[in-house]
Amino acid sequence: MQSDCITYQKSGCFSNLIVDYLNQKEELQPLYNRFPTLENFKFQIEEKKQNFSLNKREVLVDALKEQYKNIEASEITLNNIDSLLSEKTFTITTGHQLNLFTGPLYFLYKIVSVINLTKELKTKYPEYNFVPIYWMATEDHDFEEINYFNFNNKKIKWNKESNGPVGRLSTDGLETIFEEFSSALGKGENADFLRELFKSSYLNHHTLTEATRFLTNELFKEQGLIIIDGDHKALKKVFCPFVKNELLNQTSFKEVNKTNKLISEYKIQVNPREINLFYILDDLRERIVFENNQYKINNTNLKFSESEILTELENYPERFSPNVILRPLYQEVILPNLCYIGGGGELAYWLELKSNFESNSVTFPILLLRNSVLVATEKQIKKVDKLNLSWSDLFLSKEQLIENKTRELSKFEIDFSKQKNHLSKQFQELKEIAKKTDRSFIGAVKAQEAKQIKGLENLEKRLLKAEKRQHAEKIEQIVQLQVSLFPNESLQERTKNISEIVQSIKFHSFLEKLLQKTKPLQQKFTIIDI
Repeated sequence: MQSDCITYQKSGCFSNLIVDYLNQKEELQPLYNRFPTLENFKFQIEEKKQNFSLNKREVLVDALKEQYKNIEASEITLNNIDSLLSEKTFTITTGHQLNLFTGPLYFLYKIVSVINLTKELKTKYPEYNFVPIYWMATEDHDFEEINYFNFNNKKIKWNKESNGPVGRLSTDGLETIFEEFSSALGKGENADFLRELFKSSYLNHHTLTEATRFLTNELFKEQGLIIIDGDHKALKKVFCPFVKNELLNQTSFKEVNKTNKLISEYKIQVNPREINLFYILDDLRERIVFENNQYKINNTNLKFSESEILTELENYPERFSPNVILRPLYQEVILPNLCYIGGGGELAYWLELKSNFESNSVTFPILLLRNSVLVATEKQIKKVDKLNLSWSDLFLSKEQLIENKTRELSKFEIDFSKQKNHLSKQFQELKEIAKKTDRSFIGAVKAQEAKQIKGLENLEKRLLKAEKRQHAEKIEQIVQLQVSLFPNESLQERTKNISEIVQSIKFHSFLEKLLQKTKPLQQKFTIIDI
């Protein structure tokens, strides 16, 4: 097995913004607090210490104990919750939507990244405690993004009407999905594990929040993971001053727009609204808009004056829900957090937010790109060696991979660069002659040069095409291997579900491999064999 690991920057899988962030491009440095190195956490700890009170810790621990009252938590998780009362305890956090049966594989990789980083930090700073946090995005209302998972090239989908916060959705109707999934699983110990996990999570719990909490706890409780639901009155109460500021001053709109102007050369991940809050009431989650000196709840008849909405906030803080711009601020206000771990898309919008944090006098966390993993079977790994491929080769686009391997397999060089350079030199001499005699002749020389270069390029393409036919069988084997590792020419972790992996290996064996082999502060892909 060729064990080379491609860096995230060279993989072609991340945006220019994220590549430049990973390369610590000077122009981006004002957008983040500290780059993720073990040494920088010392300074992050000192800063967070200064603005996270004991009162916030007490509210947080009380809320977590309430949320865990019906969950069989491990001793290590319960100890982690209790430890949050100490000013020497800090969190490392990731967040994710409530995808059905965990959704894509990277859900697991996010949490493993968080767990492993807490371990590394404990080794480096033994006088402190570091606990892993998974933030459930219970207040999201984009149900279509989370209502399915892929299993053996089939989409297992939960069809249900949903307009409000997805965490409050009833799990009624998932019996049909269970039957569909159960019959597709077949027989065996691993199939039974998945079947029982789905049933215990979704058929024995009333809401999607409860089901997801149970499921995630079952998978990670022995690692001390704490699962938090931000849809909680006491936690929202802590955030009230920031909601009030948003309603009255629209600070985030101003600050994020200023930042977005600085990074206009990149694709902007999210744009702020004038008020970055939703209003929640029962199954309703709609935007708050300010029009004609009134606060209106979009798509409803609900209206508030300034004094009325502030009274509403005071009495019912749980009805005010931050959107993607304000949710990170809410998280950092209620958690003694040092670092947020997320995917490329998440880090792209976090990089828009630092000035808003500063305006609200809240410490901006260290931002770390989660681990990315490529899972390969023993058979696939043997094929990589047999076909004389590197893992870097397999990250190329299909077209580039075919061209590169065709050139390698050919018995002669399919590269006319020398000939084209020689031709250019000859035409340069002709241009010099034309300058000294008839300058109008230069146009004809340039046209002839372009024609001849084009001819050589066409010959090169024809030769490459002929060689592809000559080596078609081996090229096809290479392409099929790439397709099996990168379904739909995409990263495996973005489409496959854990259920496909657990057909080949027990979940806890796979988890152990992830915990042992992935390194959260290394900016490279990890190859995991199963």
